[in-house]
Amino acid sequence: MSYSNYPSAGPQETPQPPKKDNRSIIYGLLIAALLGTWGYIIYDKSKTKEATTQLQAQLSTSDSSKNAIQTEYNAALQRLDELTSMNSSLDSLVKTKNSEVDNLKSRISSLLKKQNKTAADLAEAKRLIDELNGKITGYVQEIEVLRGENIQLKNEKADLITQKETLIKEKEQTIQEKKAVEEKLDIASTLTTSNINVVTIDERRNGKEVEKERAKRVDKIRVSFDVFNRVGDDGTKDVYVIITDPTGAVVSNEALGSGRFTTREDGEKIFTKKSSVNFSAGKSSTVTVEWKPGTKFVSGAYKVTIYNNGFKIGEGSKNLK
Repeated sequence: MSYSNYPSAGPQETPQPPKKDNRSIIYGLLIAALLGTWGYIIYDKSKTKEATTQLQAQLSTSDSSKNAIQTEYNAALQRLDELTSMNSSLDSLVKTKNSEVDNLKSRISSLLKKQNKTAADLAEAKRLIDELNGKITGYVQEIEVLRGENIQLKNEKADLITQKETLIKEKEQTIQEKKAVEEKLDIASTLTTSNINVVTIDERRNGKEVEKERAKRVDKIRVSFDVFNRVGDDGTKDVYVIITDPTGAVVSNEALGSGRFTTREDGEKIFTKKSSVNFSAGKSSTVTVEWKPGTKFVSGAYKVTIYNNGFKIGEGSKNLK
């Protein structure tokens, strides 16, 4: 067999280079992509966990702030309730501030009841609670002032009551003393009598009067006496004359001026005649009383008793034959 270096005229096959194996590259890329994905997932999970932790911390802080604010608000409400329950006067003071307090309470409650409260909401609620507490503190100061004034008024009232009671006692004592003085003066002003004279008279047709002692000749009895006193108010004083017949009965006739009066010792009595005397202190007055019954007198002793101011001030008698 011989060989020639000349090309042959017929087609000849060109040798192909060996094919490259790309699977390793693809696998590498897939592995790299998978590793990258896993890395991202791990990173993202880490970030998510961190964000979740931060969110939980924020929520915990938010809940803690909310609870603290709610607790502070509840404490403010309790202080307000304690103020209104102290007594009615303090309650009336707080009621005058109701519009301000109710407005603050409404705004605070609205903020605290919001489902998604922001930090700004909590801050506003905190500011309003501070304002409410400030008002409550102001009320406490006003209440203390009022309480002090109330105590002062109570003390002044107690002093006035004591003074009033003292004045009442002094007045009652003065009234009693005045009454005692007036009673003494009243008793002292009772008239005294003197020169009591009892005369039995025969009244003639010609008008001439003759003193008689025989009963069948006597028409009337005349009693005369003087009255006097150094004390007493000037004016009219009543003098009562009681004439009793020999049987002890009071001679009287309402048509002739008889009646009843009250004595200080013996109660009510019947009087025969009454005379009103114009009295002046320190001056003597003469009183004359006549009794003319229109019937015949009987024999025996006729007794005359004189009264003034409820007291017996004199007496006399006359015997008729």
